[in-house]
Amino acid sequence: MPWHQVYDPLHNRFFSTALAALPVVVLLGGIAFLKMRAHVAALLGLAAAVAIALGVYGMPGSAAAGAVADGAAYGFFPIGWIVVNLLFLHQLTVEKGWFSVLRQSVMHVTPDPRIQVILVAFSFGAFFEGAAGFGTPVAVTAAILIQLGFKPLSAAGLSLIANTAPVAFGALGTPIIALSGVTGIDVRVLAAMVGRQLPFFSLIVPFWVVWAQAGWRGMLGVWPAALAAGGSFAVVQYAVSNFHGPWLVDIAASIVSLLSVLVLLLFWKPAPLDAETAPGPAEEGGTASRRPREALGAWVPWILLTVFVGLWGAAPVKRFLDGLATVSFAVPGLQGHVVRMPPVVALPTLEKAVFQQGILSATGTAILCAALVSGLVMRFSPLRLLRAYAATIHRARHSLVTIAAMLALGYLTRYGGIDATLGLALARTGSLYPFFGTLLGWLGVALTGSDTASNVLFGSLQTITARQTGFSPVLMSAANSTGGVMGKMIDAQSIVVVSTVTNWYGHEGSILRFVFFHSVALAILAGLLVQAEASLAPFTHLVVR
Repeated sequence: MPWHQVYDPLHNRFFSTALAALPVVVLLGGIAFLKMRAHVAALLGLAAAVAIALGVYGMPGSAAAGAVADGAAYGFFPIGWIVVNLLFLHQLTVEKGWFSVLRQSVMHVTPDPRIQVILVAFSFGAFFEGAAGFGTPVAVTAAILIQLGFKPLSAAGLSLIANTAPVAFGALGTPIIALSGVTGIDVRVLAAMVGRQLPFFSLIVPFWVVWAQAGWRGMLGVWPAALAAGGSFAVVQYAVSNFHGPWLVDIAASIVSLLSVLVLLLFWKPAPLDAETAPGPAEEGGTASRRPREALGAWVPWILLTVFVGLWGAAPVKRFLDGLATVSFAVPGLQGHVVRMPPVVALPTLEKAVFQQGILSATGTAILCAALVSGLVMRFSPLRLLRAYAATIHRARHSLVTIAAMLALGYLTRYGGIDATLGLALARTGSLYPFFGTLLGWLGVALTGSDTASNVLFGSLQTITARQTGFSPVLMSAANSTGGVMGKMIDAQSIVVVSTVTNWYGHEGSILRFVFFHSVALAILAGLLVQAEASLAPFTHLVVR
């Protein structure tokens, strides 16, 4: 007999909402304020969620166990698979001593760390978001910034802030495609609406991330570069999303953004940088050479990474690899055992719970292939590669536990209906629903670590509530994704990924405090924009009804 979710288990909206928020408070509060190790805080948050799901919401034990197992499995694969293999690639470059050469080659393009942040964290990161998503962009960009000499907190925090505007169209448009699936709205219509919201933020994020790095005066010193990166990205993002669809938005916009800044640097150079805004010196790890051949060699691993990830993202390649090795099975105790109820959905809906992953088509597999080929190029022996991989797994062990526990928490709150309690609280806001509905998307990504998951979670609720309150379902469905991207920088999964690749595991609280204000401020701005699009004449023409 399937179990039907309940969204007000205490028969008091305020107390039910407060109880539903407890696992998140335990998780984020433990990291940010009690300075717990991330894996400890994640396990405590998971324990709180289990207790609430079983003891208050009445979720069957078998379904709760299935949700925890399903989430933990997803945490290990594909998320953990990406982290481990990227760390492996990074470890090989460190052992080879190429990072100092890499730093010199980037400094030859621009010695200014503010422009390095724009190029690496924003423009280059957007390419990886479009090609792969799922934690890859912040992991790659943070690793490169560390090699450029940035301190761990700066490398982590700036990578997280920069990885916002591209997220809604990440992994070849996966969040928008998923949103279309749960709302029934045409994927091109949703892409167009998101493309009338995010370009405002694509324009300002390069300014914002440099302001977070170097302050107001530091940002003003490189405003032409920020404008070139953000402006070109915004224009292409709007054009591709409105006239083509969600699939190639980030790929096209990131390439144009990179080229725009590089062309600008041929004709313009920023004023000398104040010493206090520069990153710390990079570790030298060997004799660096400025010869072009050696500089190119230092980029080979990252070029290979780009090629492999881009190749893996192509639909024909993905279909071929999926046909060779795909794991798919119904989650015991969960598949067919949970019913999602109105008003979260229009009609009672049996939740699906199928773990399905392409082993060979996973982004982590592409990264592993790039790392192995890079290792051969760097003349590592098979035994040395094996030892490096074992050392990488040992280094990432706590991070893997943390990611698995956080995904288990997210899946349990979803299947237990706990997340819907929080979502319904934000949905009961009347004429201000466009603002708070956008924050619902922010909350969804903060909880799940994924704009795709947030869209699946709250997309149907957004369309139903929009119709009940007289707003455009297209606007509010898109707002869920737009608001969600601002939550990407504070989701615990991303913070753990970036703390691991910067070798700063155990300092997740510092990273969270660094980015929290930026996440909230951008989410509020997104909410205000959507509220304006819903009700103010200069913006209402943008809305597809």
